[in-house]
Amino acid sequence: MTVLFQGDSITDGGRGRNDDPNHILGHSYPYLIASRLAHIHAEKRPQFINRGVSGDRVSDLYARWNEDAISLKPDLISILIGVNDAWRIMNRLPSGATDRFERAYRHLLQETKEVLPNAKLVLCEPFILQTGATADNWPEWAAKLSSYREIVLGLSREFGTQHVPLQEAFDRAATRTDAAYWLWDGVHPTAAGHALIAEEWLSVVRPIL
Repeated sequence: MTVLFQGDSITDGGRGRNDDPNHILGHSYPYLIASRLAHIHAEKRPQFINRGVSGDRVSDLYARWNEDAISLKPDLISILIGVNDAWRIMNRLPSGATDRFERAYRHLLQETKEVLPNAKLVLCEPFILQTGATADNWPEWAAKLSSYREIVLGLSREFGTQHVPLQEAFDRAATRTDAAYWLWDGVHPTAAGHALIAEEWLSVVRPIL
């Protein structure tokens, strides 16, 4: 069993770019998930690959999909993407002149289903909390990420994937202590935030492994 994690900096987690097993998965939620599943399924010797890239939008993901997904022939692909698409738009950057989130995401899924029809797909919804980078323009941030979550849920249903809801879990967590405890700048998780993602992911995905 080969599990591939894809996404932006939240997934990247400072992962290594060589074969050093001490650093190859980084320090984000893929490491926490891999450590748990590798222990549970030791007899099957599962392989875990992290190809998250800091700063990526879904269009960047699609641009490198052959090298960083298709060619690896994973049995399961987990995708968490979207906040950088919103970031470019919120900051009125040229790369955010048009919103390609749904279009590029659909292309990516269509191609994956065509070329790797037996691969299981897991779509994680993007999330934010009202602190740090998102605080000054919160209504617009909240509206954009809400629309992205609806898109991810719709694509999950359209392509028959697993869906990992995360915003509600972060909202509940933020009632326990302040938002920055979970997402230090409103976007990037702390250790506690990554643990939350891993728990939510495992609750959805473990039954299908």
